[in-house]
Amino acid sequence: MTSPAPVQPISPSDARDPVALAAALIRAPSVTPDSQDALELVAHTLEAAGYHVERLTFDSGGIPIPNLYARIGDSAPNLCFAGHVDVVPVGDAGAWKLDPFAGQVEDGLLHGRGAVDMKGAVAAFMAAALRYGKPQKGSISFLITGDEEGPALDGTVKVVEWLRDKGEVVDHCIVGEPTNPAAMGDAFKIGRRGSLSGIITVKGVQGHVAYPHLADNPIPRMVRLLAALMAGPLDEGTAFFPPSNLEVITVDVGNTASNVIPAQITARFNVRFNDLFTLETLQDEIHRRLDAAGEPYELDFVPGASQSFITAPGPFVEIVSEAVASVTGRQPEPSTSGGTSDARFIKDICPVVEFGLVGRTMHKVDEATPVQDVTDLTAIYERILARYFAHFA
Repeated sequence: MTSPAPVQPISPSDARDPVALAAALIRAPSVTPDSQDALELVAHTLEAAGYHVERLTFDSGGIPIPNLYARIGDSAPNLCFAGHVDVVPVGDAGAWKLDPFAGQVEDGLLHGRGAVDMKGAVAAFMAAALRYGKPQKGSISFLITGDEEGPALDGTVKVVEWLRDKGEVVDHCIVGEPTNPAAMGDAFKIGRRGSLSGIITVKGVQGHVAYPHLADNPIPRMVRLLAALMAGPLDEGTAFFPPSNLEVITVDVGNTASNVIPAQITARFNVRFNDLFTLETLQDEIHRRLDAAGEPYELDFVPGASQSFITAPGPFVEIVSEAVASVTGRQPEPSTSGGTSDARFIKDICPVVEFGLVGRTMHKVDEATPVQDVTDLTAIYERILARYFAHFA
C-alpha cells in the first residue's frame, strides 16, 4: 500500500481568497477526531506565508488528537484567531444535495460539511491575516484544534496548557464560531454561560407490584426530589446573562415489566448558568434544594463542567463591534446565549470574543454558507486586525 501524498499548500492567491481556501478545507474531510489532513493544509499554508507553526498532538483518551499553534511576529500584542477544523459526521450522505466533501459553490452558496462550523471562518481569518501581512509591531497567531466537536479533552484545553508552560502570551483572542442567528452582523459573543450536569440516584427495593409492602418503590421519592430541585427559578439573570436554567433531561428506571417495582431510579439534569454562580456555589444550591425534599439520594456531578465568563466591554470589544458594523451596516448585539465553545478554555489566558458566520445550517444536512458572508467575514477580520494594532501596538 502506498502512503498518501503529503498535503500541499494551495497557491498564494487562493490562500488569500477565503472561498477558495474554505473549499479546499472542506475537500480535506475531517470528521472528528480524524482531522490531520485539514490541519496539515492549514499548517503548510501558514508556513508558506512565513508563520512559525507548532504541530501539537495530545493523547489522553487513547486517540492521538492533532492541533497546531502558529505565530508571525515576536512582540506584543499578540492577537490570536482560534477555531477548529474537525466537523461532525454527515449522517446519511445520500440525503445531501451535493457531495458533503466536494466544497462546491452553487447558487451563491458554498456547500459542504464544515462550511459554517467552522471551516468557512478558519478560511476567513487566515485569508484576512495573509492579506494584512506581518504586523510592524505585534504578532498574529492561530490556535487550531481537531477536537472541538468531540470530547474536547485533547484540543484547545491542552494547547492552552502548552502555551502557559511555554510562557507564550496571548493578549486577545477571536474565536470564529458561528454567532449570527439570521444575518451577518446580528450578534457577537462576549461571554458564555456555564454548564453543569448531574445524575441523581434513588435506591429502593425491587418487588412485585401486587405485594408493595415487600418492596420499596423509589419513584415517588424521586418525584419529590425533582419537585424540590425545580421549585422556583435559580435567579433572575444579570446585565449580560439571561436567568440560569435547569432542565431535567432524562428519568429512567430501566424497567420493561408492568408488574415489577424497580430497584432504583436515576434522573439526569443540566444547568446553563450565569455569572451569579460559580461551579461550587451552584453545586451547593443543587444540594440545598434536594436536601429540602427530605429524601435520601445520591448525586454525582458529570466531569467536563464549564464556568461562565464575560469579556467586559472595553476597547477590544468595541474594536470587534465597530468592525462588524462597518462591514455589515448592523450594530451587533453583545450576546452570551447558546451552548459552550472552546472560548471557555481560552478565557483563562486572555480576553476572548467570538464572531463568525450565520449558524442556521451548522450540523445539518446540506450545510452551506453564502459566499458573500464568507467574503464579508474576511473583511471584518481585516478591519479588526487594522484597528487592533492601531490601538494596542
